[in-house]
Amino acid sequence: MELTELSQDQFTAFFETHPQSTFLQSPCWGDLKHKNGWDVTYLGFVSKNQVIAGCMLLSKTTPIHRKMFYAPRGFLLDYEDFNLVRDFTQAMYRYVKKEKGIFFKIDPYILYHTRDRDGHIVEGGVDHSNLVSYLCSLGYQKQAYKIHQQTLQAKWMYTLTLEGKTLDQVLSEMDAKTRQMIHKNEKNGVIVRDGTREDISLFTDIMNETSSRREFLPRSYQYYLNMYDAFQPEGKFVLKIAEIHPKEQLKVFTEEKEKLLQEKDEKQKQHDAGTLKMKEEKYQKRMKELENQLMRLEEKIHKMQDIYEKHGEVVPIGAINYMLYGGEVLSFYGGAYQEFLSFQPFYSIHYEMIRYAVTHGYHTYNFYSIHGDLSPEDPMYGVYQFKRGFGGQVVELIGEFDYPVAKFWYFVYKVSYYVVHKLKRIKFIFHK
Repeated sequence: MELTELSQDQFTAFFETHPQSTFLQSPCWGDLKHKNGWDVTYLGFVSKNQVIAGCMLLSKTTPIHRKMFYAPRGFLLDYEDFNLVRDFTQAMYRYVKKEKGIFFKIDPYILYHTRDRDGHIVEGGVDHSNLVSYLCSLGYQKQAYKIHQQTLQAKWMYTLTLEGKTLDQVLSEMDAKTRQMIHKNEKNGVIVRDGTREDISLFTDIMNETSSRREFLPRSYQYYLNMYDAFQPEGKFVLKIAEIHPKEQLKVFTEEKEKLLQEKDEKQKQHDAGTLKMKEEKYQKRMKELENQLMRLEEKIHKMQDIYEKHGEVVPIGAINYMLYGGEVLSFYGGAYQEFLSFQPFYSIHYEMIRYAVTHGYHTYNFYSIHGDLSPEDPMYGVYQFKRGFGGQVVELIGEFDYPVAKFWYFVYKVSYYVVHKLKRIKFIFHK
């Protein structure tokens, strides 16, 4: 079967009904990548005027002045049909060779193994080892990464299955500590609001500070703005911003303090007058509790007063942007100001969006990237542990595969890619 260049409308109609579709294969993502220097082509197999397999193919000239090709999240086709996988791969090889490309890359949105929340393989679950072996037999090279390294797109993720569940059921599957933190944030005045286009500057600032602290390469303001403009009009981009309102919260804390003082004063008066209907031991215990609560409340008031004097009435503390596609709510980029990490805004933001996902009938909530090393020794173990507290399971995809078309130039590209990205990393570290 011949590979056909599809119109954007043709591809969109195919993409929107395909079970493997993600935002990374959408024409909106293609438009965004085009603004960042990539060429975009839509290709597919057409039978009886119906697209039966296809992909959005990105291409870019590499530092060695030859093109690489990339189908984000792989081809949209039935990977169980090995003949179709073979035929599409061979057609792609001929296309890339004609375009004088070095190689093409895929990273299919296909589960490798079913895993539980601890990362253990579930007996009797999905096992696509045969697909991985078959791809390699066709000439693909599975890209090997150290288990703590990230691939181009996330290979290891953490997700919640929401289908058929109420919000109460989802909450019941969370760890007690996670539920406590969500409730604590509500009491401490952490609120979550929808971000607008005007908030992209704020979001960029949050991400820049976070990238400096956690040592990853930041995106530009224009990049986030382009993403917002590409996806938000279709309702596929959501920005959530966590804030505290110190002046309002000071009123809440002050009222709470007055109630505690009133209770303490009344109990003491009744105790001294001998009219308190409470045993001495219980009275002393309650008075001690009230003293501790008042002491913690004073600390909160002092802290909130300092924040108010320094930052004013509305203080952003963290933000996450979400992509909504194919029944999945995916947490894509997120960060928080170091000064306000003690408020732990991600508990509130994630809970707000989990509630949104349940209410709007999404089947999956995707926390997105985690490291494949789930041991406590891994430097990013805390990220996994935080996400694990919401319930859910570890997701492992089959990973990245390169198909070399010009083998000599592919070798040269791999060497130059390593050198260029090493230099970028060094530049970032020395210019923090």
